Amino acid sequence: GTLSAEEIKRVKGLGCLQDKRYADVFNVRVITKNGKITAAEQRVIAEAAERFGSGEVTMTSRLTLEIQGVHYADIAALIEYLNENGLITGGTGSLVRPVVSCKGTTLNKKDGNIPPRIAETPSGILNSVGLQNPGVDKFINYYLPRLRKQDTVVIANIAGAVIDDYIAVAEKLDATDVDMIELNISCPNVKQGGATWGVTCEGAASVTRAVRNATKKPVIVKLTPNVTNITEIAKAVEAEGADSVSLINTLLGMRIDIRTRRPILHNNVGGLSGPAVFPVAVRMVWQVANAVKIPVIGMGGIATAEDAIE
Repeated sequence: GTLSAEEIKRVKGLGCLQDKRYADVFNVRVITKNGKITAAEQRVIAEAAERFGSGEVTMTSRLTLEIQGVHYADIAALIEYLNENGLITGGTGSLVRPVVSCKGTTLNKKDGNIPPRIAETPSGILNSVGLQNPGVDKFINYYLPRLRKQDTVVIANIAGAVIDDYIAVAEKLDATDVDMIELNISCPNVKQGGATWGVTCEGAASVTRAVRNATKKPVIVKLTPNVTNITEIAKAVEAEGADSVSLINTLLGMRIDIRTRRPILHNNVGGLSGPAVFPVAVRMVWQVANAVKIPVIGMGGIATAEDAIE
C-alpha cells in the first residue's frame, strides 16, 4: 500500500531516501569515515546491495555511499545487516543547516586582557582579547533563549583555567538545549589553561576525558596549530571520546611598534587569524582528516565560499 508521509519522514531519518519513481523503493545512505571505507566494508556494502537492493552503489556529495533500489519491506533487514558489520546509515538531513558557534564561555565572567589587544597585520589580524565573556550563567539565561528563537544549531564553546572549570561549565550546559559543546583547549591568549592543555597529547586528552564524562552532548575539540604534530593531538582526543575535532585555532604571533620599540599588544603576543593562515589551515585539516575517523570541521583564514569548499 501507499506509505504515509510520516513513515517516509521516519525512514528518511534513518538514511533512506524515497525513489520518487516508485512508492515503496528507497536509496539507503551508508555513512563513511570522512569519505574513507575499508576493503572489508566495501565487500559488506556490495553484498548488501546485492541482497537487499538493485545491486548498484553510488557516491553522494556528502561522502556517503547509497545502496540503490531497496524495497521498503527490506529496509529493516538491510540496516540490521549493516549494523552487524559495523556500518551505520544516515546523513539525510537538510542540505544546509544554519549553525551559530558561540564565543568562548567560562565558568565566571571574564573581562579579558588589557588593551591594546588588536593589531593589524598583512592579510590578517592579531588578537589578544583573552576570552572576554559574561560567564556561563549569563549565556544560559540570556543569550541561549534568544538563539533558540532562531532555526539554527547552537554550539557552545567552553574554556577553563583548570579541568574542574571545564567540568562545571559542561555540566551546566548539559542541562540545557545546547546542541553541541566545543572545547577551547587551544586559545593562545590566556595565561592559564588554553594552550597549556592543547599543546600536549596528555593535556588535550585529560580535558576531553573529563568533559566527555560530564555531558551527553556531542563534544567537539578545537585544536591549536601551535604544536609539532597536530595529528597526534587529534588521535589523543579521539581516543578519549571526542565526537569531532575543529581546526585550526589562531597561530601565535607578535607585532612590534618600531617607534616605541615595544610590542603593539599589551599582552605581547596574540593569535593570528585571517587569509594569511589559510594554507596552514588547509594543510593541517588534510593531515588530521587522514589520521582520525571522527568528523573534522575545517576553519582558519576562510574569506570566500571557494575557500570553504577547498
